[in-house]
Amino acid sequence: MTPLAGRLALVTGASRGIGAATATALARAGARVLRVARSLADAPYPGAGHDLPCDLTDPAQVDRLAGRVGRDFGVPEVVVSSAGGFQLRPLAATSVQEFEAQVALNLRAPFALARALLPMMAQAGRGSFISVGSVADHVAFAGNAAYAASKYGLRGLHETLVAEYQGSGVRLTLVSPGPTDTSLWDPFDPDRREDLPSRASMLRPSDVADAIVFVATRPAPVHIDWLRLGPA
Repeated sequence: MTPLAGRLALVTGASRGIGAATATALARAGARVLRVARSLADAPYPGAGHDLPCDLTDPAQVDRLAGRVGRDFGVPEVVVSSAGGFQLRPLAATSVQEFEAQVALNLRAPFALARALLPMMAQAGRGSFISVGSVADHVAFAGNAAYAASKYGLRGLHETLVAEYQGSGVRLTLVSPGPTDTSLWDPFDPDRREDLPSRASMLRPSDVADAIVFVATRPAPVHIDWLRLGPA
């Protein structure tokens, strides 16, 4: 039997990159997967899953998403908060509006998702809530002011929620991958820049997805608080 056979998993940012790879890996592990992304149409997809559209930067849409999930599918046993954006720009070239956009997607949206789903998971007394951070949530890099601020904030949110939901039966984990070869790097063309890692040296989205499945399939008494991974 597959380790997540029949269990309900919800993955945000599931239309591409790490989110898409994670949805595939969870389905392979037997889960019924709800894929959430702004660009997806509301429809079932093969393998007992369902796609749900949601703009996670809109708190009202997140609340409606949670209500729909609880009503039509049940309480998720695995939630992967993977949606995010990436900006690489020096402080002086970053507008306040761009900073706010990074915070909205990388911090406010995960906060809204946690606020909408964690209470129902705690009421059920079980589950795994996994947030996808970044190496930039604990290491400073030049040109990362807006992105790093949002990801450091996500780590702070995660650590607070670990304390707040201790003893609830819900395990919270922050997975912090190093550079990962997704389309988020396309605007920066890292293979042509000496200050960035080559795409060949980066993690693959499936590497991060496998780590997330590892976290989600640990025995109930085991809590992995923070998992950092990077290329060898």
